[in-house]
Order: sequence, then structure tokens, then C-alpha cells
Amino acid sequence: MMTYVVRYGDTLTLIARRFGLTVQDLVRVNPGIHLHQLQVGQVIQLPTGRVHGRTSPSLRPAQQQYTVQPGDTMWSIAQRFGVDLGELIRANPQLDPTNLQVGQVVNIPQTPTPAPAQGIVRTDIPYDYDVMQEDLQRLRQQYPFLQVSSIGSSVLGRDLTMIRLGQGPREYHYNGSHHAREWITTPLLMKFIEEYARAYQSGGSLAGHNVRELYNAASIYIVPMVNPDGVDIVINGVGPDNPFRSQLIQWNGGSTNFTMWKANIRGVDLNRQYQANWELARQQGPPGPAPEDYAGPAPESEPESRAIANLTRSHDFRLVLAYHTRGEVIYWNYLGLAPPESRQIVQQFQRLSGYTPLDEPGEYSSNAGYKDWFILAYRRPGFTIEVARGENPSPLWQLPEIWNDNVGILMYAATV
Repeated sequence: MMTYVVRYGDTLTLIARRFGLTVQDLVRVNPGIHLHQLQVGQVIQLPTGRVHGRTSPSLRPAQQQYTVQPGDTMWSIAQRFGVDLGELIRANPQLDPTNLQVGQVVNIPQTPTPAPAQGIVRTDIPYDYDVMQEDLQRLRQQYPFLQVSSIGSSVLGRDLTMIRLGQGPREYHYNGSHHAREWITTPLLMKFIEEYARAYQSGGSLAGHNVRELYNAASIYIVPMVNPDGVDIVINGVGPDNPFRSQLIQWNGGSTNFTMWKANIRGVDLNRQYQANWELARQQGPPGPAPEDYAGPAPESEPESRAIANLTRSHDFRLVLAYHTRGEVIYWNYLGLAPPESRQIVQQFQRLSGYTPLDEPGEYSSNAGYKDWFILAYRRPGFTIEVARGENPSPLWQLPEIWNDNVGILMYAATV
């Protein structure tokens, strides 16, 4: 038996994941422990040896294991877990890195992403729906003025959670994870919520803006995870209890590797669901459910996209930001319909982030995306911000840089 000292932001679920255990393992060796009321500095026991018929890890979060799936390469596995490719190869001398075989076990060395001091939002583990809800629970305890609500439910019944920052008359909307494999945009927005709340509570500033002044002037409505069902299968795979399991594997070309999945649980690309030349997007994409680009049987056929559209219709948003990955670019126009101020705003975004503005001519044209519809329907500034570099899903080690690039945008956007 070994011990662990609880840190700020810990939950039993997060501790269990960190050490390759289950919550039940921890409860079994810590009688009377309260599932949702851990205290910083509290000492808990960690089981060693045989745990439920398997060998427990050494309780050093230095390494985990992954079973090779069809289509995997050492590079894609390194990207998935956010580790250096060279470190991954060195940790697996028993494997031929150029010829992985399905079923082989790969040792994953830990290279944790630094978390902000005394932060609640986790930046060192894959960020699925359960982690987001755990972080939100802690945030609401720490910052009771946060306004958290639901705008609807996903196909599988998960809440589409919205957080409102501020009470001012000017309204703005930010969203992330329309695309499942782009889930890194969720911890970005969650970190923004935490840092904004921290600055408001202390009377401080964020990215050079007085947060209390902004809180009274503007209301920012944030949906950090538009596609929780899709994010779940990208991070956790498709378990036997998933009601769409057989269909998902079929739509995914027979593969159980869902790392590159973009769509929702019904194989619909949620960012091709809006009423901005949807028919053209439908013609250009696959004819039926697929990992990406299928526009669905009708505009807003999916509960997730419909909830975002209804949220937009029910408010008077001056500006919207839709976060995606990858490329470090900002799309700001649609069919030349963006208002003149959009150009000035995106130029300021460029100065704050270093990202490249794109007007979407020619090869960059798109249809049926959220910001496309917002510009078409309201003739107001709408932006798709593509964070990160390299392959998708973006590795967690890029998150600090993504945060530094975008915190200025997130604050400035709510001042225009």
C-alpha cells in the first residue's frame, strides 16, 4: 500500500486515471472516503499488487500502455498521447517503430503538461465530458457567481453545458469541440472560464482588461463542448455498451481506432449542419454517416447543432467565436458578407495571436459551418479560429502555447 496527498483540483476519478486504477479500487482501500469532498492535503491510500484480477501499476504515473489499433503508427500514437516521438521509441525497444502490428502493446512515457498553479481545470489528461463536468463542479464551488446551465442534450443524453460570464447587456458567444478530435479547444475555453472567474473574484485583470468592468458591460455565453458523444469515442473508444457500436465501426471503415473521428455519434459532421448553403455541403460530402464531412439528412437534424442554432436565435450576439484545430489561422468571412468591422477585428486578432487571417477565397471556401451561418443570417462578425499545429488530435503539450495565443483574443472579442 502506498499513499497520495490530494492536490488542488483532484477528484477520485482523476486520481484513479492518473494511477491506472478505478474509483472502486480507491473506495475499497479508503473506507468512508467522500466521493465529491476531497480536501487539499488529505492523505489517501493507493492499492498495489493484484487489483480485481489484474496487476496494479507501480503507482508512479510515469507510464501507461496502449494497444495498437489498425492504422496506428508511432507518430500517431505519440500525437495522441502528447509525447515526444523519440521518447516513445526509446520506451519501446521491443518494437519495430516502422512496422507496428495490431495488438502490440506500446509503453507510453508520461510527459505532463504543466498546469497553472492551484488551477482547477486540468490540462494534463485527455479532456472528455466527465472531466469537464468534474472541473465545472469544482469551479462552481470556488466561484459561486458562475452561471451554468444546459442548452439541450446530445444524442446520448449528455448535457450541452453553457457557462455565462458577466451580466452586461452586450452579448457574445464562444464554442468549442464541434469536431470530436478537436477536443483540445474545450480545456482552452474551460481555462478561460477559470482565469476570468479568478480575475473577477480578486478584482484583477486578464490580458490587460479589467475583468470587473467587462463583467458589468458584457455577457459571454460559452459552450465548451458541442459534441460530447464524439469527444468520448475519440478519447475512450467505443465500448460494448455503446448503442451505436456496430454502426460506428462500420462507418469508420471497420476500424476500432476512432482517434481521427470528427462527427457526432450518428456520423454527422456538426459543423456542416447550419443553414448556409447546406444543400451544397450535402452534395460535396459523403452520402451517409461517416467520420467527417457528412452534412446529415437535413439542416440542424442533430440535437447538438440545433441547440447551438437555437441559442444563437434566442440572443443578440454581437460577435461569435467557433474554436477548431488546426493551422493557426482565422477564417473571418463568408461569401463576402462579413461586415466591414470584421476585417479590423481579425487584424487585431492577428496582432494578439500571430495567427493568419483568411478570407476563404477559392480553396478555403466552406459551407454550412456555424460562423458561415452566423454571418449569412445576421451580417455580424463571426470567426472560426483554428488553433495548434501539426496532426490532429492536437497533443496536450501544445495547450500552454494555445492559451498564450488566444487569451488576448478571448478578452478583446468581448469588447467590440
